[in-house]
Amino acid sequence: MESWNQNPSDAVRTHSPDGMNRRIDAHVERCVRDLAERGDRRAISDYLDRLERAWDLNRVVTVAASAVSLVGVALAPRNRPGWAVVGGVAAGLLLQQGLFGFGPLATLARAFGARTRREIDLEKFALKALRGDFERIPREGGPLARANAALVAAQCC
Repeated sequence: MESWNQNPSDAVRTHSPDGMNRRIDAHVERCVRDLAERGDRRAISDYLDRLERAWDLNRVVTVAASAVSLVGVALAPRNRPGWAVVGGVAAGLLLQQGLFGFGPLATLARAFGARTRREIDLEKFALKALRGDFERIPREGGPLARANAALVAAQCC
C-alpha cells in the first residue's frame, strides 16, 4: 500500500529515518487489517481503549528527560558534578524537543516504537471508521478494501 500517513508539517516524521516511519506505519496497517478481518466490534472497542491510554512521543520524551534531569539534580550535590552536566544536557534536549518538535530524544524514543499523538489518532480514526462510527466507509468489499478505506478516511479527521 502507498503510504497513507503523509504530512509534510509533521516535524518528527520529517526528521525520522524513513525505515522507522515505515515500520510504525506497517504496525498500524497490520492492526487495522487484523481487526478488519476479525470483524469484531468489541475487539475494536477494546483496542481503541488501549490507544486512549497510549503514551505519545512527547509524553515519553518529557518524562524520560525530566527523570534524568531530576537524577542529575539529586546526585550533583553529593560531590558528583558530572551528574549536573547530565541533568543539564537532558534539560537542553527537552528544550530542543519543545521548541522544534523533534530531537535526539525523539529519535531514540521512536526507535523503541513511540508514536506521535497524530499517528496514534490516525489509527484511532481508522478503527472508528472500521467499527462504523463514520458513514464514509463502504460496506461492500472485503476486509482489506474496508481497512484501506478506513485508513484513507482517517487522514481527513
